[in-house]
Amino acid sequence: MSALDWSLAAMCEATGRLSRVQAWDQPRAGWAVGDAVWWVTIVDATLVRYHPEAYDWVLARRATAERRLIEDTLAGLRFVRNQMGSATHQVDFVRPGAGQLDPGQRGIRGWTWNDLPEPALESLAPRGQSWEMSRYRAYEARLAGHRVGDTFTQATGFLALAVARAASVTDVAVDAVS
Repeated sequence: MSALDWSLAAMCEATGRLSRVQAWDQPRAGWAVGDAVWWVTIVDATLVRYHPEAYDWVLARRATAERRLIEDTLAGLRFVRNQMGSATHQVDFVRPGAGQLDPGQRGIRGWTWNDLPEPALESLAPRGQSWEMSRYRAYEARLAGHRVGDTFTQATGFLALAVARAASVTDVAVDAVS
């Protein structure tokens, strides 16, 4: 659990940094969004791989619409992570938000995710193409046009609960063995 706890702390630090990055500093804004995406997807992948029961337990306790929102938000963030290594630069994913921001949307949290063209997938096997297109569609449905801060609030709130559940299940299992 210590690696998961450490990753959760890094995720919270990275997403918290979005409030402190100023809109005029676009290269830093792109880096901050990319860093937050990286840590959210690391925590998500760790939970899915090593603690699927806890992940599924927390997800199952959500209403159907909220569960779908969480699943699509995380899938959209996986799409961003996969595209960050390609020709698309992190700053291409986001733009300064228009209009008056909510008080809770300081820094670049009020920025908006951009609509993106479909990715070129010819180099992938059919299964990989299907996988990546489902993430692209989730990105377009749940991220594009929405505020960066809202996306990360949704994702990190769920992941923090899943980490807490994984920790409590692990603690119970350790106590039972002792």
